[in-house]
Amino acid sequence: MKLALAAALATSVLLSGTALASAELATQHKCTTCHAMDKKMMGPTWKEIAAKNKGQADAEKTLAEAITKGVKGKYGKVPMPPQPKAASDAPALAKWILSLN
Repeated sequence: MKLALAAALATSVLLSGTALASAELATQHKCTTCHAMDKKMMGPTWKEIAAKNKGQADAEKTLAEAITKGVKGKYGKVPMPPQPKAASDAPALAKWILSLN
């Protein structure tokens, strides 16, 4: 029983660390200027992005490309400009955003 509890606690710490690291990446790359978890700003919320991409086999790759190259028309009238400086972190950001669904 203690072993199962310790394993669950370790898993939770690891998962929250990943989420925290990705939230830190979002802040570092200034994603928070236009996006928030569940508050509509200039861009869609991260939860809306996750919901829109739910169930798509290539969602991680598509979202990482949208972060790096920009996207127009998928989430509304305001286009997202390319973020080439985030290219190395785009896969981690995409994975984190999609996990929010």
